[in-house]
Amino acid sequence: MPHLVGGALKPLDFSALVGPDEPDHPPRILLLYGSLRDTSYSRATAEEGARVLRALGCETKFFDPSGLPLPDDAPADHPKVAELRDLVMWSEGMVWSSPERHGAMTGIMKTQIDWIPLSPIGGVRPTQGKTLAVMQVSGGSQSFNAVNQMRILGRWMRMVTIPNQSSVPMAWKEFDDGRMKPSSLYNRIVDVMEELARFTVMTRGRKDMLVDRYSERVETLEDVHKRVNR
Repeated sequence: MPHLVGGALKPLDFSALVGPDEPDHPPRILLLYGSLRDTSYSRATAEEGARVLRALGCETKFFDPSGLPLPDDAPADHPKVAELRDLVMWSEGMVWSSPERHGAMTGIMKTQIDWIPLSPIGGVRPTQGKTLAVMQVSGGSQSFNAVNQMRILGRWMRMVTIPNQSSVPMAWKEFDDGRMKPSSLYNRIVDVMEELARFTVMTRGRKDMLVDRYSERVETLEDVHKRVNR
């Protein structure tokens, strides 16, 4: 981590973020990226983020989208689909990092998200109440189309999408031998990862309460009433 200023990046202070009975294991963060190129700047950006997350005390995992079928073009027990869903279930927070292509996130990024169901798996919703950070890279001038689209998807997936985000313009100028150069753009990625880690620690033990909805409780009561009064 040669670009970090010594002492400026502080490890997570669990005592300041959670109560005494909250989970204290390392936050589990899954990182998804939206390009299959050998030189993938969305993957390289996600890798920089993962290094920061690990320095903060998080556990990180990546999903390689190569070989993932199109949505509905394979059964849910396809090996790549099952791998993705297992990782999502493992995670407590996620990072989505996509290139912007034709003014939008890539189909590769959207395909991964589309394979994550809204309905419960084994009684547990895969994404509801989990945290999310969004990042994008562009070949040209700075844009926010992809991160804005991913924010919409994060809300639709009932995720807690953090306020901060990263957009890296002319990404090919920002990397040297696979590592990001020091810059304000790199510092923004550090900011985003810090915020994601803190939000994950603060919310993961409370996510069931945070997403408890009146409309769903009413529906559940009606279902019980119908069963009892058949």
